Parts: sequence; structure tokens; C-alpha cells
Amino acid sequence: MKKPLVILVGPTAVGKTAASIGLAKALNGEIISGDSMQIFRGLDIGTAKITAEEMDGVPHHMIDIKEPWESFSAAEFKDSVDGLIEDICQRGKLPIIVGGTGFYINGVLYEYHFGEADTDEAYRQELTAYLEQNGKEALWTLLEAKDPKSAERLHANDVKRVMRALEVLHVTGVPASERQNEVDKQTMRYEAVYLGLSLPRDVLYDRINHRVDLMMEQGLEQEVRRALEAGVPQDALSMTSLGYRQMIQYCNGEISLEKAVELIKRDTRHFAKRQMTWFRHDPNIQWVDKHGKTDVQIEAELLELVRRKL
Repeated sequence: MKKPLVILVGPTAVGKTAASIGLAKALNGEIISGDSMQIFRGLDIGTAKITAEEMDGVPHHMIDIKEPWESFSAAEFKDSVDGLIEDICQRGKLPIIVGGTGFYINGVLYEYHFGEADTDEAYRQELTAYLEQNGKEALWTLLEAKDPKSAERLHANDVKRVMRALEVLHVTGVPASERQNEVDKQTMRYEAVYLGLSLPRDVLYDRINHRVDLMMEQGLEQEVRRALEAGVPQDALSMTSLGYRQMIQYCNGEISLEKAVELIKRDTRHFAKRQMTWFRHDPNIQWVDKHGKTDVQIEAELLELVRRKL
């Protein structure tokens, strides 16, 4: 018998955190973060990491489990979350995954095997040589020419995944972005209720702009400087995320602070658009439009959808 699971997704700044707390309390649940950046310790402001006060007594998992110089993969996420779901269910609680990293969530929900399938060691060595000779921007440009959808969701600094996407295309002839969509059609590994929160684009973009302003007031610049002073490499996975890479450009004297903030807002809006495009491809997600509704109304809608199935 499949274990029960609730998943709550949506674009950045849509309000998943607040909604998830009410949901968890009503369902006797524990929350598993599905955010690929909140795993890093010390990177709190730029990742909009939930605070202890905001948790309001609800147990949270997959937060602050890695140092910011360490790497982390979707396969590691899947293995860790599978274990957490088992543990939470054994304790009579309901696991609730909350986040916006669709790739990570798909790996848990659907049958998908991470590993050494579709590999070509010789081609990988060829790409490594190309990287050493031409740099990571050129490697990313190569991916953009061959698989623009994959390039759109990957940053040039994420060399490992850029290289992997090129390798998958080389071996299979099918872009990694298209193989990704095939996952959505697979049978769910859990008895899951997949929920999504949405807002009109203009409302969401206003919320994003306000959130970035708040991050700056809270000390995003100082957080980035502390990480760099602590020895976190500028090309570490954690430093390639939204907010951090733009602030690093400012810290390096490449752009002004005003330009950095402008880029963070713009890039975050673009990211939210890509998130919605990703999630809209999944027919299993049941959407709740938050616009014009109170928190109580939203929670009631989410609970009704869960209770229809679980």
C-alpha cells in the first residue's frame, strides 16, 4: 500500500510558507522542504528561509543540512526524502513537501531513476577538455544552442548539470528537457495529493519586487559577504542561486548596488515564470488561485482537496 503524501508547490513569493503551516496543523503533518537552496546553512535571507517563529511548532525537514560549499543532487534529495516520508508515516504523521524545485519533487513523486544510465565517458572527457579550454560560459552556450529549455533552467556556474544535460542529449538524441517532461506521465510512487498555489502575474511580480526590497533591508549584502569571507567559492552551487550571484557581481565591483537589486528582481520574475511553466505541464496538480481570498479561505480550499483523496 502506498504511503500518503501531500505536496504544495507554486512560484517563489506566492505564499507557500504561510499556507503550509495551516495545512500541517490541520492534518497533523510535518513539512519537508522541497527547495534546493534552503538546504544550505547560513544562507537564510536570500533563500527566504522559514524562521523558527514562522514554523510555529510544526516540524520541518531538509533545511540547513549542508554547508554552502558542498554540492547536492536531485538523487540525494530523493533518497533523503524517501527516508523522511517513511519515518514520518511510521510516527502517525502526514508528510507534506513544500517548495518550488520541480525537478527535485518529480524525482520523489514519480518513477525516475537517477544514476549512470545514458553515459558516455569519452564524450564527458571531451566536454571536460572543452570546459578547460573555453570556460563555463562557453559550455553553457553550447547547451543553449542544443537544448535551450535545459539551458534556461541551468546557470552557467552549474557546470556539472550543464555537462550532464549535454551528455544525455549526445547519448540518447533526446534533450534532457524533453525527457524531464516524460516523468510527469509516470505512476506516482505515493498516494499523493499534489496542490499548487497561483496568483495573477502582476500581483506575483509585485510580491517578488517587495520581497527583494525586504531582503536588502534584512542584510542580503552582508550575508553574501560573510559567506565569501568564510571561504565559500564564488562558483559553489549555493552561490549560483538567485540573489547571491548578483550580489557577488556587486561585491566584485562589476556592477552597482542599484543594478544588482534590479537584476535580482528581474531574474526572480523570470524564475517564477519558468516555475509556473514547469508546474503547468503536470496534469496531477490541483490549483488554488489565491487572488482576492483570505488565508482562511485558501486553507479551507486546500484542506477540501486533501480530504477528498486521503
